[in-house]
Amino acid sequence: MAHYLEERRTRTLSKIVSLKEKLVNAEALLQGKACVYATGSFGRLESGQNSDLDLFILSKTGTVDGVTTSQLRNLDAILVKADLISAVRESGIPDFDADGKYLGHYSVGEFTAHLGTPEDDAKNTLTGRLLLFLESTPLLGEAVYDDIISDVIAEYWRDYEDHSLEFMPAFLANDILRLWRTFCVNYEARTRRDPLDEKIEGKIKNYKLKHSRVLTCYSALLFLLGVFKLDETVSIERAKEMTHSTPTGRLIWLQKQEQFREVHEVVDRLLNVYSDFLKDTDRPKKELREDFGQNSLFWAKKSSEFGDLIFQVLQIIGRDNKFYRLLVV
Repeated sequence: MAHYLEERRTRTLSKIVSLKEKLVNAEALLQGKACVYATGSFGRLESGQNSDLDLFILSKTGTVDGVTTSQLRNLDAILVKADLISAVRESGIPDFDADGKYLGHYSVGEFTAHLGTPEDDAKNTLTGRLLLFLESTPLLGEAVYDDIISDVIAEYWRDYEDHSLEFMPAFLANDILRLWRTFCVNYEARTRRDPLDEKIEGKIKNYKLKHSRVLTCYSALLFLLGVFKLDETVSIERAKEMTHSTPTGRLIWLQKQEQFREVHEVVDRLLNVYSDFLKDTDRPKKELREDFGQNSLFWAKKSSEFGDLIFQVLQIIGRDNKFYRLLVV
């Protein structure tokens, strides 16, 4: 298990380094104003041979003629996108999903201004902001990336100073749960059509949703629950620790805590099942589709088992933990 996960991590980091070498022009355009970060399998440092690249361009904000705006000009953002597209093609990575529709340019002001509002999901800022926290790796502008994470965490931790000895990050936890529910609802909306091919594709998406997406969200909740149980509060420094770890890294963190030895065996099973998931899905698309078409009940059962293990760890870490009660009710 550990060997295979480390192999995927090493391979992904190598791809990222190679990609960076092709982005000299984009790096110059960013000039300390913005960053580019990867999410999805590249952000989780577990990309496979068929993985595409999910990226966000995120800028600091500034004031021009009394108006708060992105420090990275729109025309420069277009040039950055062009450089990214060329580098991805040159690297042999599949083109951006949906013809580049989700290769967005946002400012940190947009990420914080829409926080908690109805516009948050519609403008894709909910997804961009939460994935920044939960499964991102900086591709360009790492110093800006770190600064922006600090700025956004500060928005969630606004009440920390008055409650530093017993702070529960309820705002962030509810946003994480909101993201997970959004993933689930979006899946249902996309899989309403009837053709057989689309049903099979939907089953594959469901299998991935119930492994990588559930782990992205719930590994963060497990980390926060664990920290609160250990420290009786969750500090800003602990929040940053969470954002700088991958989903599997947060499970490994649980294994290293002697106080949580009751979950060590279950977490080990989780990591093994997740490793199997990565192997299962790292196959040619035609082979994967045929397998899911013929053995859909088998794959559905495996998804359910993974969710059961997540739930088991949540219950154990959440025992006698008032933060867990807040997540449930």
